Amino acid sequence: MTIRNLDKLLSPRSVALVGASPEPHTVGSIVARNLTSSGFAGPIWFVNPRHSEIDGKQCFPSLADLPEAPDLVVIVTPPTVVPKIIAEAGARGARAAVVITAGVTRELRQAALDAARPYCLRIQGPNGLGLILPHIGLNASFSHRMPLAGDLAFLSQSGALITAVIDWAASRGIGFSQVLSLGDMADVDFGDLLDYLAGDVTSRAILIYMEQMTNAAKFVSAARRASRAKPVIVLKPGRNATAAKAAMSHTGALAGADAAYNAAFRRAGVLRVKELRQLFDAAEILSAAPTLTGEHLTMLTNGGGAGVLAADELADLGGRLTDLPAETIAKLDVALPKTWSGANPVDIIGDAPPERYANATRILLEDRATDALLIMNCPTALASSEAAAEVVVREIADSKAKQRRKVVLTNWLGDGAAEASRHLFIEAGIPTFETPEAAVEGFMQLVRYRRAQDELMQVPPSAPEALNFNAAEADKILHGALAAHRYTLSEIEAKHLLASYGIPVVPTEIATSPAEVESKARDILEFHHACVIKILSDDITHKSDVGGVRLALTTPTEARVAAEEMLVNIAKLRPKAVIRGFTVQAMIERHGAHELILGASEDATVGPLMMFGAGGTAVEVTADTSHALPPLDLKLAYQMMRETRAFKLLKGYRDRPAADIEAIAMVLVRLSYLVARHKEIREIDINPLLADENGVIALDARVAIADPAEKPRKPLSVRPYPVQWERTEKIEGIGEITLRPIRPDDEPQYEKFFTFITPEDLRMRFFTAAPERTLRFYARMTQIDYAREMAFTAVSGNDILGVARLISDPDCRRAEFAVIVRSDIKGKGLGYRLMQHLVAYARAEGLSELYGDVLAANTTMLKLCRELGFKAELDDGADVFHVKLPLAPAD
Repeated sequence: MTIRNLDKLLSPRSVALVGASPEPHTVGSIVARNLTSSGFAGPIWFVNPRHSEIDGKQCFPSLADLPEAPDLVVIVTPPTVVPKIIAEAGARGARAAVVITAGVTRELRQAALDAARPYCLRIQGPNGLGLILPHIGLNASFSHRMPLAGDLAFLSQSGALITAVIDWAASRGIGFSQVLSLGDMADVDFGDLLDYLAGDVTSRAILIYMEQMTNAAKFVSAARRASRAKPVIVLKPGRNATAAKAAMSHTGALAGADAAYNAAFRRAGVLRVKELRQLFDAAEILSAAPTLTGEHLTMLTNGGGAGVLAADELADLGGRLTDLPAETIAKLDVALPKTWSGANPVDIIGDAPPERYANATRILLEDRATDALLIMNCPTALASSEAAAEVVVREIADSKAKQRRKVVLTNWLGDGAAEASRHLFIEAGIPTFETPEAAVEGFMQLVRYRRAQDELMQVPPSAPEALNFNAAEADKILHGALAAHRYTLSEIEAKHLLASYGIPVVPTEIATSPAEVESKARDILEFHHACVIKILSDDITHKSDVGGVRLALTTPTEARVAAEEMLVNIAKLRPKAVIRGFTVQAMIERHGAHELILGASEDATVGPLMMFGAGGTAVEVTADTSHALPPLDLKLAYQMMRETRAFKLLKGYRDRPAADIEAIAMVLVRLSYLVARHKEIREIDINPLLADENGVIALDARVAIADPAEKPRKPLSVRPYPVQWERTEKIEGIGEITLRPIRPDDEPQYEKFFTFITPEDLRMRFFTAAPERTLRFYARMTQIDYAREMAFTAVSGNDILGVARLISDPDCRRAEFAVIVRSDIKGKGLGYRLMQHLVAYARAEGLSELYGDVLAANTTMLKLCRELGFKAELDDGADVFHVKLPLAPAD
């Protein structure tokens, strides 16, 4: 990921158009006209060796002939010359190009990238509509019109959709800060642009039309960062497409491509919408409405039918109507006619004059149980809709003035009759919608966004024991199978693999013949009332489909006979299958236990993808599953479970007690780390995992593997906790400490840590004595993605003693560092040891430089930096030293 030179693309001071043309109705002529007619203040040069001037404007034969180097080059030439133009642009000094040209083959695209690389010249496209930056009057596209200037950034892979959106938005007065047609995304992609726009002050929200995600890890990291700064809203078509592949496991068969995208969007805090209209509705409401404090919606209407429609839509979308308190009902009884509805929705009757709207609005804005208020109006001949709108606007303004900011949405029904009222709401910055259903959808988008932001900031339950695994034993099992050229683990290997990560499994024995089955069964039946035998064959994945599973065998003889019959039946059904023997295990009967399925598969876009749901033999039929990106923590595991219908059953009902939900969550966490840490695993499922109030146990498992050297697995979209950077050391005067990466569950300890920092030391670290220490601050400090950010903590028992942190720039070349140690243990060498650990990590990551700012008064920190090899340079007049440490690559 890199944002290098994206400022030349998104804020150019000069532009050259290569391929400008005087021929009417050509792309070259349309782009030339758009460039010169949209108000761009910088120089615009045309380049075409066949023309000396176009429409009275000088045309240069080549980029080398321009009077100075352009920031941005726009290319509309034939495909075959695109690489040559890119090379010329880089040599002339340009650092960004928009390639509108279509028909650029894979070979030509690579040649263009090769030509751009020596100059770090950034390429948008090819095969796109172009680039439009209304806030600086630049239209480098062949769009039919210039969009209005505004503060929405719109990124789209479809050029045709952009022109439709520009038309649609203009008719509604919606403006844009940036409109980018990404085309084939040879270089600049969604991740790059999200990273740049996260810090862009001209955009208040980022809208995306995405057809394909090309680098999931980059996207998730950048989108997570951007969505913490402003709303990121995605319209992704293809929701009903299924994965077109054969899978050996239920998990692989059930994992559709859309589930993978949903998992990535959710992990990044991105809001996904289903329709183009919702894309802009979401942008409007998220930017205009204040933050929701809760999820209860109150409805005020003069038409009962509109209220019923809105309430039905809210129920369908899983929303919550406010249960109005008795004191609010009493106030409404006084202000409204006796025939009012008496409940939520608050129907104030069709003859409602403006005063009635004003009184009801005021009361509901003061109601403590109401988190959001939807005010609706149906046009009647008995009262003025516009007058009602005027008093509603006034009441909302008065409420804001009294610091009682509450989310308010409006829906004035009708066409011509409502137009003037809608303009009043738009001018007042109040979200307004044309139908009750659309208004409720808008509210639920607010709810979903609030939930997404809460999930980004939530501190997961502590589960440090989940990070202790026997990875060496897992490697031994996987490498042993690969050495034997086997790519499906046997049942017993699969169970041993799960056990190496602490997942409870039923003990299983291998028997090579029916006679040995009888012997193994005899041993098992001494302690259990029944046993199970299954065929053992690398060629048979779904054993029950061929009669390869026999349950409830109560005598050794029954077990032997069952094995003999199994061999006969399989010889008929699968004569080419190689039979390695049988597995024999106790039959685990836990009456009332739930059958669950847990697993992971490899998605073509996001890489490894976790799955959870209702298990058993009918999993494909019930299809009650949820998906998430590994690795998981307990919070994410609980979230996965809550997204299934099975979760309601797991919580218990009637006389059936609740299952041990934490034990299920722990299995999900452990399984996610098994998948994340071992690149050999391609598909895995546990089916069934029995779960009840006494805990969990895996009865069966399937695992498909591959050699990563021969068939590399798609990388993880989320980097796992880097356990390899944990160290235990002794520091004189402090004792034994653990140096380790920070974890999300460190948040309570991190908050406690700050109570040991003096105001003066806070000033030295943050350049202020009172940084804003809120839950959001602590969550952001402890929830890092381990990709571009790292924080090492020095921990003693449950106490954090110090923290060293770095944040790399988007292309992961340089990183800014910071370190802070508890004030009561300064001077004992802990800060120096933390910085040594941080520097070693930076080198291992291939960073070229660490840098930071240190107050001149912070002599202790300056001394530490010099001892570590940093060079310090005083910033004239700022009383701040800039310190830098060049890094050699790790050996």
